Amino acid sequence: MAVPKKVVLAYSGGLDTSVILKWLQLQGYEVLAYVADVGQQEDFDAVRAKALATGASKVFVEDLKEEFVTDYIVPAFQANAIYEGRYLLGTALARPPIAKRQIEIALREEATAVAHGATG
Repeated sequence: MAVPKKVVLAYSGGLDTSVILKWLQLQGYEVLAYVADVGQQEDFDAVRAKALATGASKVFVEDLKEEFVTDYIVPAFQANAIYEGRYLLGTALARPPIAKRQIEIALREEATAVAHGATG
């Protein structure tokens, strides 16, 4: 018996990640949607509902705010990690904790793959 194909998709609820969710399903994957809360203004209930309506079998909305601040933002400030001397690289700094939790979910759920739908 073949191992079921299961993927944890980093999901935002936007067009790109909604399309990739459906495309992954058409490729034979069970799609588990993963949404990271790193402090952005977002209606996570609406994102969860959209993921389920689009075909996700499960949706994980993970609160990463504390880890993001203590393990990434604070050290970045301490290292004076700013772009063009003006602003912190918040989006880039958020990627490692988002990916870390995605892998933790993939291992726990015995997924065979991880994916994201970022443009570009």
